[in-house]
Amino acid sequence: MRVERDPLGEIAVPDDVLWGAHTARAIANFPLAGRPVHRELVRAFGWVKLACARTNRELGAWVDDPVKADAIERACRELAEGGLCEAVPVDALQGGAGTSTNLCVDEVLANRALVIMGLAPGAYDRVSPLDDLNLHQSTNDTFPTALRIAAIRGVKVLDGKLVELQETFQELEKRFADVVKVGRTQLQDAVLTTLGREMGAYAEAFNRDRWRVYKCEERLRVVNLGGTAIGTGLGAPRRYIFRVVDVLREETGLGLARAENLVEATQNADVFAEVSGILKACATSLWKVSSDLRLMASGPDAGLSEIRLPQRQAGSSIMPGKVNPVIPEAVTQAAMRVMANDVAIGMAVANGSLELNPFLPLVADALLESLDLLARACDILRRNCVDGIEADEARCRASVQASTATATALIPAIGYDLACEVARHSRETGSPLRAVVLARGLLTEEAFDVLVSPEAVRRLGML
Repeated sequence: MRVERDPLGEIAVPDDVLWGAHTARAIANFPLAGRPVHRELVRAFGWVKLACARTNRELGAWVDDPVKADAIERACRELAEGGLCEAVPVDALQGGAGTSTNLCVDEVLANRALVIMGLAPGAYDRVSPLDDLNLHQSTNDTFPTALRIAAIRGVKVLDGKLVELQETFQELEKRFADVVKVGRTQLQDAVLTTLGREMGAYAEAFNRDRWRVYKCEERLRVVNLGGTAIGTGLGAPRRYIFRVVDVLREETGLGLARAENLVEATQNADVFAEVSGILKACATSLWKVSSDLRLMASGPDAGLSEIRLPQRQAGSSIMPGKVNPVIPEAVTQAAMRVMANDVAIGMAVANGSLELNPFLPLVADALLESLDLLARACDILRRNCVDGIEADEARCRASVQASTATATALIPAIGYDLACEVARHSRETGSPLRAVVLARGLLTEEAFDVLVSPEAVRRLGML
């Protein structure tokens, strides 16, 4: 153990860790979520600290100590690239608006710089977590900036997964273009459609989600770095304030911009509620489509059974041969969690007070989890389910022949009233609609088949 000191006094810290006194207190104070701060948030802090260090160096910091400056930049880059994430153990949920995360990162980077210089952790007279790593910064500008960077990266991953899912449904749209089936409204037989049209509708829904998610980067790119405590830039040189975001943009390759009103950007977190709302909309699409897939695959003998989902695992410990739609079920649960996260984010954002929102750790944890869940949900839905869907064409054909929904397709030829009469007779006698129509001489076989053909069903409106 080594003994470190902070404003509250002395505290023992294990010799083999890179964190220090503040982290030790945070570990004791916040045993809440039971998991550390999100890895991508930690990596994003690495980019923020690197940009701050580079800017400070440009302005003359450590001019007489290039060895220290090099070690600090190297440590920051290691964190940004994911090499030191496991060294940051603070709980995802914490008081202090994220101060424990910021100071833990400062301690880890200072001690890593010391190690790079061949010194032991804790030699803060040589590299200080506060005077060096936190120079011209505050938790109140570094934490939200890091969160925006992490969220933008998560948005980019989700965007890619949505594109892949959309394209897979588009492939099914083409493959099932000629599979005529019964369309349903309020879960009741309605009119004829094609399985391809249903798959195309799903593709379009995810295309819309993709564009909404893509636009999230615009909401997140404006950062308050340089505003320090409340957006006034207290303690930071003007040259630093006007330069640091440019350096951050260079390092991350992201289109980041400094907020015009740093005070407002430090006070308000509504952008995270807006982005979360867009993620919730995406979750509703995943939920709805997953529900539809489960319903269309229901059976296989006593349900709709219009499609067959890939069989992923045994479905019961007691019912032989039962296989459940486990992938849509899992995706639905992910969607439910995203919606719950949206509620939590909204409450946290609304509870900001005066110059700062103290609940950003919850916002960060929930928002980044939602991004992860949606990206993974899109991925497993595509790979483990949608990509292997098969149409049960015989079952679809039998349902069409047995359903009075076919009557709607006959209206152009026999009129609404006669179509209603035929449908009622078919339902009362149990005779297929086709047989009733042919027996009454209302249409020839050829004329009937043309009206219910894939070409006629796919057509927009009537000729």
